[in-house]
Amino acid sequence: MANVVELKVGLHCDECIKKILKAIKKIQDIETYNVDTQLNKVTVTGNVTTEEVIKVIHKIGKTASTWEAEQTC
Repeated sequence: MANVVELKVGLHCDECIKKILKAIKKIQDIETYNVDTQLNKVTVTGNVTTEEVIKVIHKIGKTASTWEAEQTC
């Protein structure tokens, strides 16, 4: 069963988006991914965990947090 990982990520410019997409594409077992620039939201679907996606985004120097945590604050 596929997991859906939704993260809040700082998407400041086209270069940021390109870096994030490039990093996400390297994750094994992803099925789909989407970047919503208006919401600063990255959604990844597949056999991945939230921790895996956050780790990949942190490796390229970007911050990421779970979408649910941001909504409750």
